[in-house]
Amino acid sequence: MGRREYIRNAPRCDRCKRLSTICVCDESPALELQTRLCLVAHYGEIDKTTNSGTIAARFVAGSTVSVHGRRDAPLPSPDFTGRRPVILFPRENATVLTREFATAGDPVTLVVPDGNWSQARRMHRRVSWMGDLACVTLPPSERVTRYHLRRSPRQGGLATMEAIARALGILEAPEVEATLERIFTLFVSRTMAARGTPVEGAEL
Repeated sequence: MGRREYIRNAPRCDRCKRLSTICVCDESPALELQTRLCLVAHYGEIDKTTNSGTIAARFVAGSTVSVHGRRDAPLPSPDFTGRRPVILFPRENATVLTREFATAGDPVTLVVPDGNWSQARRMHRRVSWMGDLACVTLPPSERVTRYHLRRSPRQGGLATMEAIARALGILEAPEVEATLERIFTLFVSRTMAARGTPVEGAEL
């Protein structure tokens, strides 16, 4: 049996549709947080097995996932009643996230465009309600991405789940970031191992 045929016929998780050997769905219960996650995925990103945004959404209770770019399914406008929606997008005038920001008003809904840099930039420009939101960004950091599954075109670029983990670590607690980072690292390690290029010393 060839590798492609094996992958096509191998057992898959009913929830995330990934190979059972890669799936991380059972690694933690969903985190109950004040912050809500609103993931807006580009249609070209949502079904990729290397997508990390949908994994993050699975582990944050109350998350919503919508898809931008499908002609037969227009992107709906979310209901942010009673909440403070902001978009995680690094514009020049973006507010740097701090713990004080999280406690300065209504509970935060963190809107995250999920796609490569060009896709995220187009979504922010073309989706009217996204363009109306205040932008927030992560503070500068010396840490580098652990996302070995793709190469980022931007220096210092992060996988979507890494960015979400760091944002929630600020808005909620360091333990939240640690949990999501652990799951992300496990997902990357298992995916690399399935490709035949395991990460040395990684947990599987």
